[in-house]
Amino acid sequence: MIKAEDFETVAETTRPHRMQRIVVVALIAVLMVLPLWVYPVLLMKLMCFALFASAFNLLLGYGGLLSFGHAAFFGGAAYVTAHALKVWELTPELAILAGVVAALVLGLAIGLLAIRRQGIYFAMVTLALAQMFYFFCLQVPFTEGEDGIQGFSRGHLFGLIDLSDSTVLYYAVAAVFVASVFAIWRIVHSPYGMILQAIRENEQRAISLGYSVQRYKLGAFVMSAGFAGLAGGLKALLFQFATLTDVNWHMSGEVILMTLIGGIGSIAGPIVGAALVVSLQNYLATTGFPVTTALGATFILCVLLFRRGIVGELRHRLPAARSKK
Repeated sequence: MIKAEDFETVAETTRPHRMQRIVVVALIAVLMVLPLWVYPVLLMKLMCFALFASAFNLLLGYGGLLSFGHAAFFGGAAYVTAHALKVWELTPELAILAGVVAALVLGLAIGLLAIRRQGIYFAMVTLALAQMFYFFCLQVPFTEGEDGIQGFSRGHLFGLIDLSDSTVLYYAVAAVFVASVFAIWRIVHSPYGMILQAIRENEQRAISLGYSVQRYKLGAFVMSAGFAGLAGGLKALLFQFATLTDVNWHMSGEVILMTLIGGIGSIAGPIVGAALVVSLQNYLATTGFPVTTALGATFILCVLLFRRGIVGELRHRLPAARSKK
């Protein structure tokens, strides 16, 4: 079990150093002024997918669990959020909350079934269950089939703030994004996060120490599903539609690609990977060049040159360069 001195060590790791605080404040300041130079909708799309990748990284990077079915949580929450806005006429925050709750329930249901397996078997179970959910979304009436749910307004945040203005929506999405990334950081550096990483490194030793490994894995799976659902709800609110693309297995593959390119096991890695992938998609959309070809070439390049991902490789090489000096 964790001793008192271990909790003190964890507490020290959760206190950001002065330089880290300066960097975080600087990045938030840049985030505040970025819409002056960059199209706000593109930035919001980037933040949605960065949050999605961060949610996936919580499971893969810190829990060591590779899921091929995270699109179910992302797209499922998008459908519930869109339905809540269009049919139930809820305010945006309640609609997104409904989507997150749906993602948590779905994550619990899939997690209870998948967590009993390990390795590739776990990945295949998540893929199979996610594909079942895809065909469920294709058949049920409330998703409106291949047309998807569309034609709803963004509404008023808390009944007061009109989100039809993209700039206003940008700052609302940015606030949720920053708060969510901070929440993930706190989870990772908490005693729970330390135990989760210990399970990732040596599961048998964690079992011998008396930890309920299945409960910790299930908790990580459900929390990852919840954050993925939050990203899906924000995306539905941003683009004002939810379609089968959001629950397709391609979306699961895309978030895996973002996380691996940026680097697993770090907070910044998935954000960098999502920024790169979304930027490439946005730029190549008007050139006629196949986006999938470019993404595949980028992935191969990263595997050859950045085995730990972009952020992981930088973290590894910079200290080595300093020590040589």
